[in-house]
Amino acid sequence: MENINDMVQLNCLDGGLLHLVLNRPNQLNALSQDVLKRLSRIFLDAKEDPNVKGVLISGSGKAFCAGADIKQLAALNSAKGLHFARFGQTVFRELELLGKPSIAAIHGATLGGGCELAMAASIRIASDTAIFGQPEIKLGVIPGFGGTQRLSRLIGKGRALDLCLTGRRINADMALAYGLITEIVSEKELLTRAITLLREITQFSPLALMHILGAVHQGYDMSLEEGFELEATYFGLSCASKDKTEGVNAFLEKRQPVFIGE
Repeated sequence: MENINDMVQLNCLDGGLLHLVLNRPNQLNALSQDVLKRLSRIFLDAKEDPNVKGVLISGSGKAFCAGADIKQLAALNSAKGLHFARFGQTVFRELELLGKPSIAAIHGATLGGGCELAMAASIRIASDTAIFGQPEIKLGVIPGFGGTQRLSRLIGKGRALDLCLTGRRINADMALAYGLITEIVSEKELLTRAITLLREITQFSPLALMHILGAVHQGYDMSLEEGFELEATYFGLSCASKDKTEGVNAFLEKRQPVFIGE
C-alpha cells in the first residue's frame, strides 16, 4: 500500500522555495484521491507559512502527470463523479489562489488532470519532451478539474474545443505557440531553469506579488471597469507598504532593495 506522504515528496530549497514532486512514477504520477488530499494540505500550509516564498511542482520518472487515476475513475457514478470533480477543482483553485508564485516544471506526459494541475500554476515551463492533452473524451467523460475553463482562458475557446473534443495531444512547440507554456528548455536543464526563474520572481516584494496574483485571477472575469477598480485598490494597498518605501528608496539610492513583505 502506498504511503500518502510518499505520493508527493517535499523539498525545502534555499530562498524559501518549496519543491513538490509528484511521486508515483509507476502510475505516471496519476492523481488519486489521496494525492489530491496531500496536495490540498500542502497548498493550505504553504499559503499560511511566511517562510514559503514560492512553490515549484514537478513529477518523478517519465512524466509530469498523466491524469486522474483510471482505477478510481472506473468506480465513479454520477454522485461520486460530481464530488471527485468538485474536490479536484477546489484543490487546484487552492494552488491558483495561493497568493505566492508557483511554477510547474513539466516533462513527459502532461495529460488530463496533469494538464489541469499545470494550468493552475502561475507559470508553466516545459522540457522538449513534454506532451499535453485533455484526452478525457476517449474515456467517455470530460475534463473535470477545471480543464474546460482554464484551457479556454489560456489558449482561446477554439483551440480548447479542438483539444477537448478530439482528445489529441500536442508537443511542447505547439504548446508554446498556443500560449499554454512560456518557455521550452532541455529536460536536463528543466529543474535548474525553473528554480532560477522562481528565485528571480520571489526576490520581489511578497505583498506586490500577492497583489498581482490577486488582481489577475480575481479580475479576469470582471468587466474592464471592475477590473480597473480592483487593480487600483491593490495598487493603493501596495503604496501603503514598507516594501514600496524600500523599493522606491533603493531605486533612488541605486542599490538593491531588501523586501520584508510588510
